[in-house]
Amino acid sequence: MIIGVDYGSKLAGTTVIAYNMGDGIRLERSKKNQDADQMIIDFVAEYNPQVIGIDAPLSLPGVYTGLVGFEDYHYRACDKALKAMSPMFLGGLTARAMKLRSSIEKGGAKVLEVYPVMTGKALGLTAFGYRKKDVDYGAILAKMQVEGYEMVSDGSVNTSHDLDAILALHALDRVGSANEKRIGSPEEGVIYY
Repeated sequence: MIIGVDYGSKLAGTTVIAYNMGDGIRLERSKKNQDADQMIIDFVAEYNPQVIGIDAPLSLPGVYTGLVGFEDYHYRACDKALKAMSPMFLGGLTARAMKLRSSIEKGGAKVLEVYPVMTGKALGLTAFGYRKKDVDYGAILAKMQVEGYEMVSDGSVNTSHDLDAILALHALDRVGSANEKRIGSPEEGVIYY
């Protein structure tokens, strides 16, 4: 089992987990004032996924760990290549994600950094308003269904967080295949999309 996580603020109720139990994509959403990190830890303990893709920086720029040739204090090479936000700008979210990764990997699962925005762009979802104010979720879900991502019958996708969790799952599905998309270095940080 693999899961994709759109990682949000700890208590905002914006963290979403996407997973597939064989009958379609399901979503698990955090609730406002609920500890999103604990929700993820509890989910992992219950379902025992082997790989988790989190939409959050999971490392710092190489200058902070003394990597030779890395001199940027704000961005990793993968951030620059994808025009992603700086892990330093995201500060607390980055620290939480790194701590969560450490906790989960102690249990044996692998945690990878994913970037759903690039996955959505690669799939052409911007044509349906992806990352805009007026999003056509119906058209996006139809496109995702063509890609093999059908929601369970009672599943609904009505926020960007829901969609980004599904796209995080999609990025993970491609890891290890000919369609894998990644950028960065294992020493500093790799982003899958």
